[in-house]
Amino acid sequence: MGELVVSKTGAEPKQSADEAGQYLAFNVADERLAMSIEAVKEIIETPAITRVPMTPDYIRGVINLRGSVVPVIDLGARLGRGRITLTKRSCIVLVEVHMGEEGHALGMLVDEVKNILDIPREDIRPPPAFGSEIRTDFIAAMGCVEDAFVIILSVDQVLSIQELAALHMLSEEATGTGSDAQP
Repeated sequence: MGELVVSKTGAEPKQSADEAGQYLAFNVADERLAMSIEAVKEIIETPAITRVPMTPDYIRGVINLRGSVVPVIDLGARLGRGRITLTKRSCIVLVEVHMGEEGHALGMLVDEVKNILDIPREDIRPPPAFGSEIRTDFIAAMGCVEDAFVIILSVDQVLSIQELAALHMLSEEATGTGSDAQP
């Protein structure tokens, strides 16, 4: 399957969500979300995803991206909205998350990529203290676009490698499938 909308190369300065900038808007479970365009490496059509046994529901599996194995997180399941049903519009947003000095490529399965939003600094608000169905540590900011708010996700929090690993270990312990499990 071919590449879609965005492909970026080279090191560019990172931009915090409280600065004016561009954001990739996408849908997950009929909710409009966004992330800094600086976090996006590439957007691809949904290729064959190989399910990895005994992984949490939000880890959809892995894909082969030009010879590299890339884990794919189902953003709907990760955000508590249920697994994404694959359609013609479903795609994978490839991002790089950081664990210490190392960067790791991860894919986020979304229902649909919408567009790129230019949100001025004065239209960026801090995340709410309460009232959102998404964990507040997953929210970098709120962007006001056409008199409506768009949740700007904190990619490093949503796709935290440490948390994903810890949650996976907890689910293994809970089901008795960890390496310490007795036969």
